[in-house]
Amino acid sequence: MKKALTITVIILLAILFGVFSFLYWGVYDEGVRAGTVLRISKKGVIWKTYEGQLSLESFGALKRVSPLAETFDFSVERNNDSIVRLLESVALSGDRVNLRYIKRYMVFPWRGKTKYFVLGVEQGLNPRPPSPQPEPFGH
Repeated sequence: MKKALTITVIILLAILFGVFSFLYWGVYDEGVRAGTVLRISKKGVIWKTYEGQLSLESFGALKRVSPLAETFDFSVERNNDSIVRLLESVALSGDRVNLRYIKRYMVFPWRGKTKYFVLGVEQGLNPRPPSPQPEPFGH
């Protein structure tokens, strides 16, 4: 009886470890988003994480329509200081960037506040599209 209980506990712990590993390291989605970095900041009370926001500009099919404001919230994993420095620099300059990211299954507070994690930043590849200029009245 004691041996069966021990085996059951070991199997349950192995299953729990497998589920935790899948949720912690598993990648659900990966891709690229383009826009301008609005902010990058270090946040948290106990665990300090880098959090940012990218402004995505969606343009309508109609002329003289202003772009729709949409944002993309992301996190940067620890020990990616070069990515954080580059994000800070492009946030100040207003340059358009491409962010390579992955999406994980679950949020863990010591890792970041979002499921999206930036792995790379490509700068200067896509120039900012010109903003639509309204025509003066009467023309």
